[in-house]
Amino acid sequence: MSKDIVTVGDGFWNFRGSFKIGGVIDVGTQSALVRLKSGRFVLLDSYALSRAARRLVSVQTDGGEQLEAVINLHPFHTLHVPAIYQWYPHVTHYGTERHHRMFPDLPWAETYSEDPALRERYCDDFDFTVPRGVDFISADESVHFSSVLAYHPASKTIYSDDTLIYLRLPQVARWLGLGDSVSFHPTLAKALEQRAGAAQEFRNWARELIDSWGAAENLCAAHTAPLLAAENRGATIGERITNALGKVETTLATHERKHG
Repeated sequence: MSKDIVTVGDGFWNFRGSFKIGGVIDVGTQSALVRLKSGRFVLLDSYALSRAARRLVSVQTDGGEQLEAVINLHPFHTLHVPAIYQWYPHVTHYGTERHHRMFPDLPWAETYSEDPALRERYCDDFDFTVPRGVDFISADESVHFSSVLAYHPASKTIYSDDTLIYLRLPQVARWLGLGDSVSFHPTLAKALEQRAGAAQEFRNWARELIDSWGAAENLCAAHTAPLLAAENRGATIGERITNALGKVETTLATHERKHG
């Protein structure tokens, strides 16, 4: 199978893509094809898939007939939206409020990706969550912290664009004892809402995520790499997110001293 296709679990394929900052530094991006309990499929996020990935989508979805929706989860991941719509115009396209503003002429579903109604629509297959205490769509367009995170219990996979990131160091660094790590996106300080209680709301949200998604065995992160159960030689996903929350405590405490 092509190196840009990662079979995460039965019915979950993670497509790894290229996204270059300034046309030079490739920080990567992602999308995923997921089989629903109904036997139909959805794409998470819009990315101009490779030929191999498009072929896999075609084979799995009976030439696209069994693909029912594209669900865009990050308000600032918009580059490939028109291409995906051109490829799959017959499916329902969900986007965040910013997707609607960026492409007002596309026939979007009325329900935004961040709306609780979408969680209800796909509750048999996914759990969706939006971080609390932070701006979902920041006025500073360089702040890409927040997104809709998805958990697919059937494959025990967390799918995260930016909010949670996974850093996998080169093999030589691991030989030196430097391990891989899960962390929250470094723009958290800028993303926190400038009001009292925001930091505690974020803590509570993160703890709820750890409690409810603690059984996760795989993490697909957009701009780094996937962490798969078969390759995980360290702590569990839940333990790693717990550690990530501890690492941002100074940021949260600083915010509380300023805003309460």
